[in-house]
Amino acid sequence: MLKVLKKKKTEVYALGRHISLSADKARRIIDQIRACSYEETLMILELMPYKACYPIFKLVYSAAANASFNLGSDEANLVISKVEVNEGTTAKKLKPRARGRSYAIKKATCHITIVMKDMSLDEYEEVSFDSLKNPKKTTMVYDDAYNSEVVWDKK
Repeated sequence: MLKVLKKKKTEVYALGRHISLSADKARRIIDQIRACSYEETLMILELMPYKACYPIFKLVYSAAANASFNLGSDEANLVISKVEVNEGTTAKKLKPRARGRSYAIKKATCHITIVMKDMSLDEYEEVSFDSLKNPKKTTMVYDDAYNSEVVWDKK
């Protein structure tokens, strides 16, 4: 029987949108935590004296919660694999000034994406070539008596 390697899902992400923070200020912090482990990242973010650390801290914590829920992985095995900061929409409002004039106030926002990878999980799994060829003909049935999978082919 021919075996094929199929890529497993080992990455999870957290996305923060419309965070009231300049993208440049967020990038200053993001550059420090890129490619760090989860515990090291939390330590760095707690000790940095910037206001922008708190929303990034919440996103890292959320990505770790997603990893433990979706993949069942331990937090000690998590590493930040990719982090990106993009500029969001600019909130504009007018402030009244002297002699009936107005002054535009522009508040910058940004979108932050944090991707975490579990280093303990294998990236590939073996899949038989027959199951990839006709996926609609095969159904999975779980046998409760023996707690195992039984594969039936419909013809």
